[in-house]
Amino acid sequence: MSPFVFVIFGATGDLARNKLFPALFKLFKNGQLGDPVRQASFDKTQDKQGKQFYIIGFARRPFTNEEFRKLIGEMVHPDDQNAWGEFIQNIYYQQGLFDQEKGYLQLIEKLNTFDQEVGACITRVFYLATQPDNYETILGFLQSTKLSEGCGQGSSKWTRVAIEKPFGKDLKTAQMLDKKLATIFDEKQIFRVDHYLGKETVQNMIAFRFANGIFEPVWNNKYIDHVQVTWDEKEGIKDRGDFFDGVGILRDVAQNHLMQLVAAVSMEQPKSFSKEDVRDARAGAIKAIECINPEDVSSAVVRGQYEGYRHEKDVSPDSTTETFAAMKFFVNTPRFTGVPFYVRAGKKMAQNLVEINIVFIQTCHILFKEYGCPEIGNVLKIRIQPDEGIGMRVIAKRPGGKVALETVDMKFSYEDEFGVKVNDAYEKVLMDILSGDQMLFNRSDELESSWEFITKILQGWSREAGSGSARKNESPLYVYKQGTWGPAEANELIGKDGRKWL
Repeated sequence: MSPFVFVIFGATGDLARNKLFPALFKLFKNGQLGDPVRQASFDKTQDKQGKQFYIIGFARRPFTNEEFRKLIGEMVHPDDQNAWGEFIQNIYYQQGLFDQEKGYLQLIEKLNTFDQEVGACITRVFYLATQPDNYETILGFLQSTKLSEGCGQGSSKWTRVAIEKPFGKDLKTAQMLDKKLATIFDEKQIFRVDHYLGKETVQNMIAFRFANGIFEPVWNNKYIDHVQVTWDEKEGIKDRGDFFDGVGILRDVAQNHLMQLVAAVSMEQPKSFSKEDVRDARAGAIKAIECINPEDVSSAVVRGQYEGYRHEKDVSPDSTTETFAAMKFFVNTPRFTGVPFYVRAGKKMAQNLVEINIVFIQTCHILFKEYGCPEIGNVLKIRIQPDEGIGMRVIAKRPGGKVALETVDMKFSYEDEFGVKVNDAYEKVLMDILSGDQMLFNRSDELESSWEFITKILQGWSREAGSGSARKNESPLYVYKQGTWGPAEANELIGKDGRKWL
């Protein structure tokens, strides 16, 4: 890998602490980032043959390089002190406020120093690991200080910007932010991060569907009864109240993660396994998701809030922010016409679980109706977490003299089959950013379609009646007990169709 500098805005926040630094360290231990920079005995002759990288943390608190390195070590808890000792020599710190130019100008000086050491304009990655409210401010200073232009001489093509979800708050703000990005960077320089696209199982969906001839012929409305997508988390919002309250699960999870999982199921076969062909297929699937009209939201979407949420730190005591959402919708393509998608996501749930269940039409009653058939027959289960893998529920005869049918599960686990634990998604995300591969990153048209869908629901939740300014006819907010599967109304949503959550 060519030399690069990785600038993390918000370097002391949760994302940097829990995801970015651990992933960067793991990549370093695996030899995927190149050789460390030996500050004590810098040798230009050796360095021209080596591979270098620099990581700069940008945040508001006053730290020296050494103080910041110590802080990161305390946050990451490295399992290999020798490797960590080498890794942190590549870490630097730049104090700065996002809304003041001084820190950006000092950052330029650091970057120029690194270019001089290497003897070339090296790749620059600006990773915005901050709250979304800071995005436009940071982007504005990247433009005004010309940080976005690289070190000159046409080096802007080596400059990249990575932005975390949620990308905007609704369709309008997402479009405004995208317009801002487009005035500063070319599309090939922009990496809109949804780390679920880096999950091994999500990537494997393309291979699983299109490389196995047994599935594609039945991957349609002639054989599929319905599709379920579940994203459940045992934890609550922890110390993220100042971010989550007012955002909610719909913006934080459904607009990105869940839409990508739906796209993985419903997309058509890409023309090739190239970056743009895969993104074309994914964008087409998201665009085909039928929006729920605001006046229909109350019957097609259930929103909930866990007991005690309003007592969480930095949460308004009268907050109506949802921590749970369940919905029913359709994907308007010939392949999936008439097949309902049931999607749910929540915090403080019964367990940590992210999975897709593709439920096939039950047909065994044609031959075995006198013996009785299981209520649900064949189900293809794609488990994203925990224990990434794929399973198939089939019907078999129970041993014995009588004919009795039961369902049995056939399972495939990445760890069991390949003998390795699946890498964290952020390791894949970071490697793709550094190599310039955008296949697993959102394109602007994908985001616009997903935000159009989500914005209609938000409008339904705050729909006004008449010409007055007061909100009326607002969809109910159901309170559910912690450690459950959400409000009972979510069961009714799918139950009224004669189905149930798996």
